[in-house]
Formats: sequence, C-alpha cells, structure tokens
Amino acid sequence: MKILILITALAISVIAAYYSIVGLAAIFAASVIPVIVMGTALEVGKLVSVAYLHQKWEQVPFLLKGYFISAIALLMFITSMGIFGFLSKAHIEQTVISGDNTVKIERIENNIKRENRIINDAETVLEQLDKAVAVLIEFDRIRSDTGAIATREKQKPERQELSNVIRDAEAKIDGYLDEKLILEKEQIAIEAEVGPIKYIAEFVYGEKADRTMLEDAVRWVIIVLVIVFDPLAVALLVAWSHLVVIDRPKQTISKNAHVKKKKVMFEVPDDAKVKVNDNKEKTIIIAGKEYTEKQISGILASNFDDLPDDQKTVFNKFVKKNAGAKSSPG
Repeated sequence: MKILILITALAISVIAAYYSIVGLAAIFAASVIPVIVMGTALEVGKLVSVAYLHQKWEQVPFLLKGYFISAIALLMFITSMGIFGFLSKAHIEQTVISGDNTVKIERIENNIKRENRIINDAETVLEQLDKAVAVLIEFDRIRSDTGAIATREKQKPERQELSNVIRDAEAKIDGYLDEKLILEKEQIAIEAEVGPIKYIAEFVYGEKADRTMLEDAVRWVIIVLVIVFDPLAVALLVAWSHLVVIDRPKQTISKNAHVKKKKVMFEVPDDAKVKVNDNKEKTIIIAGKEYTEKQISGILASNFDDLPDDQKTVFNKFVKKNAGAKSSPG
C-alpha cells in the first residue's frame, strides 16, 4: 500500500506538473524554456517541502513552518492556475474550430436565401407576363399586332432571360446545399465531442444549452478538475509520508533496563519508568515527573529531602537498588 500510494502521488504530481508547465508556457510564450525549468524546479521543491514538513513537523521552527505552509499553498495555486490555462486553451482551440463551421453554415444559408429571393422575383415577373397575355386573350385580342400571340412573341427574350436567372440560382442553391451538407457532417462530429458537457449544461440549466451555457459548464468542469488535481497529489504524498513514519520501527526499552548515558548506569526500581523522549534521549519518569540521567545523578549525589514525598520514596528505592552505583570512568 505504501508503494502504491507513493507511485500514485508521483504520477498525479507529474501529470499536474506537465499540464501546469504547458499552461504557464502558453501564458509566457516568449520564454518557454525558462518557464519549463522554473516550473519543474518549483514542482519538485513543493513535493520535497510537503514530505519534509510532515515528517519533521515537531522539529521545524515556527517561522520556517509558516513559510513552508505559505510556499506550498502558493505553489499549489500556481500549479492549479497552469492546469486551468492548459485546459482552457484546449477548449478554446476546439471552440474556434466549431465556431468557424457555424459561421460558414450561416453564410451558406444566407446565400441560399438570397438565391431563393432571386428565383421568387423572376417567377413574379413571369407571372406578370402571363397575366398580360391572359388579359389580351380574355378580350379576344389574339391575332392582331398587339394581340396575345404577338405580345407573347415579344416577351420571349425577357422570358428566356428570366428562365436563365432561375436556372443559375437553382444551380447555385444545389452547390450551396452540397457544401452545407459537408459542413453539417463536420459540425455533428464536433458536437459529438462536446456532447457530454452539453448534456451537463442542459441538466444544470434545465433548458436547451446555447453557447454561453456550454462555456459556463466547461468552465465549471475545469474548475472542479483543478480543485482535485494537485491537492490530491499533495494529500497522497502526505499520506505516504505518514505511513513511513508510523511504519518506522520503534525503540523499546525494558522496564529494568540499564540506562546508559555519559557512562552512568542505573538500576531502575519498579516505581519508575524508562522512555525515549522526542529528542531521542532516554529519560526516567518518577512519580509523574521526567528526569534525565544527569538530573538523577545530581539528586542521588545530594540530599533529596526537599522533594515531594512520592518522589522521595522512589529515590530512596533508587538508593537501595543502586547501592554502590557510580559513574564509570570515561
């Protein structure tokens, strides 16, 4: 488990550092190499600081501890900012592609509408020409120079021109529709990529998602990823460091063990307890109070009548148990 946690923490840290460095390099595009070097060094420094601060929490001075905490928090913010920049850049690049297709489709639709108007105008003129001929026929003016047949013959060039206009417009519409079909297929593929986020946006807002809603939904997804990304790596590293500390073998001393320091040896009575303090020094607890071997040597060498009765009792047992005990040369 300890190795798995370490590997997972380092993997997430490396990925977060990569995203962050790429994002920061995009922000400071004029100095890509220095940004990469700086980001790598800061990421390694952050991880080392986290492990060191956790394992040496009791020994680290207060001011240094405060600086480490502030530096780690700021570095986590910088990493998160870089990740946000990286993911935002990726989304913007995709949005640009999607936006171009949308604009092209809208332009093609406008062209189709314009050609349809041209066709409608030409057909309206043809209808007017037909009505003019129909009026002449209605009044039985058919074969004279101004009759229906002569009038229709005069209309031939204009009718031909109008027919050509309609054919050209219809041909253009066919071309526009073919082009639009290709772009719509590409658009469907693009929308399929953002489909999940589209469904999220519609679920949150309760209506069909427009571009603004999609942008807001994407932004929130990025923020959620940023919140859990680098902090998770730091938390896992702290967990690994904690396992290292608690799995470290503890030094145990039997109750009646000889305590050796500065060549002084004591036989500890049953009323006293031997322990190792935070500074890895062996001490002896007598009636709830902790003494070093040096302090006990001084008390045994002097009169300890001024001590409380419970401690005095234990020290009397010390004298009896250690009769003849003295500092050995050295």
